[in-house]
This record gives sequence, C-alpha cells and structure tokens, in this order.
Amino acid sequence: MDNRDLLAEDKRSVVRLARRTLEEFLGGVEPSKPVTDSPALRRPCATFVTLRRRDSGELRGCRGEVHARYPLVDSVVRMAIAAATDDPRFPVVTREELPDLQIEISALTPLEPIEPGEVVVGRHGLMISKGLSSGLLLPQAAVHYGWDREMFLCMLCRKAGLPDDAWKAGNSRLLAFEAEVWGEE
Repeated sequence: MDNRDLLAEDKRSVVRLARRTLEEFLGGVEPSKPVTDSPALRRPCATFVTLRRRDSGELRGCRGEVHARYPLVDSVVRMAIAAATDDPRFPVVTREELPDLQIEISALTPLEPIEPGEVVVGRHGLMISKGLSSGLLLPQAAVHYGWDREMFLCMLCRKAGLPDDAWKAGNSRLLAFEAEVWGEE
C-alpha cells in the first residue's frame, strides 16, 4: 500500500474505528463491521495497533501483521482486539482502563531485505529471523527509547530471543519496512 494515499480524515476515521471496536468488544458486544467510502482504507495494508497508558506512555499492548492480507479498516479492527487481548506480555485490557489508554496505528510498507549499515533509525522498522526465531520492532521503538542503530539491532535480536549480535551472523535474515504512524492526541 502507498500510505501517502491516506488523508487526515482517513487517519482520524481509523483511530475512531479502533476505539469504537475496543469499546464494543470489551463491553461484550460484537464489534460493528467497518464501513468506508475511502479507497485508501479499503486497500490491503499490514498494520499494527499499539496501546499506551496516557499518563506515562508505558506500553500496554501491541499486535500487528507484517503482510497486507486485509483491507486497512479490517486489519485495524482485528489488531485492535489482538493488542487488547492477545499480547502475551500483558494481561487482557479491561473496559475500565480503556479511557486511560491511547491508541496508535502503524500502516506498514512491504518487508524488504536490508543490510545492517543501511538501517536508518526512525525511518526503518526491522524484522529478524534465524532458524525458528524471529522478532520485529516498529520504527518508533528506536526513537522512543533513544537507541542508535547498533542498539536497535541488538534489541531486535533480544526481542527474537537471539543473542544480541545475531544480526551479524550470515544465516540471519534482516528485513526492513517503513510505517506511517498516527494516533490519538
């Protein structure tokens, strides 16, 4: 997907959709099917939905998909629910805490191979795979934590359960993507 097709109203609409989906789902109601006239929102797009605490910015849940299998609106619905209920690092989000959470959407470009020296912090998100292990970090993670390129690569390996320097190994596969990121203020 060419994320430049997304208009400001498309972005606002998707954030509202994610919030409404979580309110309905966590309230025990089947989420409404998303309806949109926007061609950009009907186009398949790999997305991530990130939930953070409004007061501290602390991560509360994040789930996504790296391949564009569903229209952006459908992907956001699926990943919003997954971020709230299926991030193994956190307990399930409760309806009561939802007002205190901020929603962020990341629309990803396709994965492409990249050399470690080509990684640009803040621009590239990364995925590493080696054997049965894999891990992914969104581009905003390195900026949020103040990592330089090498620390970003080390933390990516750690996320995959690999040694910090696994990115240097010839049998590791390093892939990059870019993301258009927006969310609630």
